[in-house]
Amino acid sequence: MTDTSETPHESDKADKARRDRDPAPLELLRAARDQLTELTGMRPESVSRFERAEDGWVLEAEVVEITRVPETMSIVALYEVTLGPDGTLTGYRRLRRYERGRADRR
Repeated sequence: MTDTSETPHESDKADKARRDRDPAPLELLRAARDQLTELTGMRPESVSRFERAEDGWVLEAEVVEITRVPETMSIVALYEVTLGPDGTLTGYRRLRRYERGRADRR
């Protein structure tokens, strides 16, 4: 029977190799922003959620869908964006829309 357990030193090497392959958080956010902009034609203004998911990453981004004057009347949408482990956009969906000047009622 072969022992396949790693020594602490080997485990550290494996963790470092995985981290070296994983894109940096800022790279992931930039890639998500660029891909969402290309697909929707709308550029995200801010990211309110960003976290690792079971099969990649999930983020929520706010996008101005309709610009109005005054700016507080513009329509903003919150989008959920899913990314694969490498930062490739795998899906997005609009969670809600609201006027920029309105407080969140949740």
